Amino acid sequence: MSTAAGQDSFLEGSVHPERGFLPAHDPLTRLPASYSAWDELGYDLPKLLAAGRARRAIEGLPALAADDLPDDAVRRAMLVLSFLGHAYVYQSWRSDVARRLPESIARPWVSVANRLQRPPILSYASYALDNWRRFDASEPIALGNLALLQNFLGGLDEEWFITVHIQIEAQAASALVTLPPAQQAAVDGDPAALEQALGTIAAALGRMNESLLRMPENCDPYIYYQRVRPFIHGWDLHPIVYEGVREYGGEPQKFHGETGAQSSIVPCLDAALGIRHRSDELRVYLMEMRRYMPRGHVRFLEQLESRPSVRDFVHHAEDATLRDAYNTCVAGVEAFRTTHLEYAARYIQQQAEVGVNSTVYGTGGTPFMRYLKKHRDETRRQRLTASNGKQVG
Repeated sequence: MSTAAGQDSFLEGSVHPERGFLPAHDPLTRLPASYSAWDELGYDLPKLLAAGRARRAIEGLPALAADDLPDDAVRRAMLVLSFLGHAYVYQSWRSDVARRLPESIARPWVSVANRLQRPPILSYASYALDNWRRFDASEPIALGNLALLQNFLGGLDEEWFITVHIQIEAQAASALVTLPPAQQAAVDGDPAALEQALGTIAAALGRMNESLLRMPENCDPYIYYQRVRPFIHGWDLHPIVYEGVREYGGEPQKFHGETGAQSSIVPCLDAALGIRHRSDELRVYLMEMRRYMPRGHVRFLEQLESRPSVRDFVHHAEDATLRDAYNTCVAGVEAFRTTHLEYAARYIQQQAEVGVNSTVYGTGGTPFMRYLKKHRDETRRQRLTASNGKQVG
């Protein structure tokens, strides 16, 4: 049993200088031998789903208590149990969404989620951050050297969709570690240091945008909508009973599904750069998404939010070069959101709605096109203008 004092040993830290919000060490590929039944079922999951036998196999799992999992295996367990749980619910998603999870998976899943202080549902941390291995450990965390540890149906489109996100997470590292020094430069009134920091952030955003633009290379919109997306929905619209979980008292539970809004990268950029969003239902939703993020990432984000943003300093400095450097960063965030919006239209909105796979609501349960447009437009309005009132950039 993990002690409370030892929990921080496996709760994700803030940000790694070369990996960003990815784990500091490559994720585990196997659980301890006493939990091998979960691993083996995870390895077979694509075949079981294809044969329509995943639910039967999950119901036959032995009753394993998660209390004895060592700290370094908790995230691996969360990954495997999350995929198994969603496979159980959505095996027949076109016609038959399960309304209950058997005790064999519900109890350990809730136990593991409690240790990570996240809800018992598939979230971005398990879907992407902890779900990869390198073919060659001496080479970078990058496309061409990445494979997923766990799939639903598998195939090129699912692999590519997730590994593109993993590469972006790694590329964000240099920007993330530069955000606190950028804020400190603004506090110190040091325009030269701030300009240098903004250049580093802009360069990272450039690489991230290049990676995101590669999504269509190997992820087809129809395949994504029909074979990838259905399994990552949550159950905020159709609550699920977690059988045998005493703390839920037999009551159905609502949780949001996996979504990019659970990545901490863009919220951190918004916080440090001073990209502000109006208080409305979207802001409430984004705050709710922090429940699904690793605790260390939320702490890092909150630290950025507690300090002055660089925007006010740049605005009052009346330094054209510094202002241009700032606006380049804002433009990079806007470009990222614009591409995301375009993909939402192509990969989801333009598809033919099937079953629970809504073309209006995202996997996180929101009217995504309206929200994405709002965020894109609000980002654009954060560019600073020259003192004569002319728009810059």
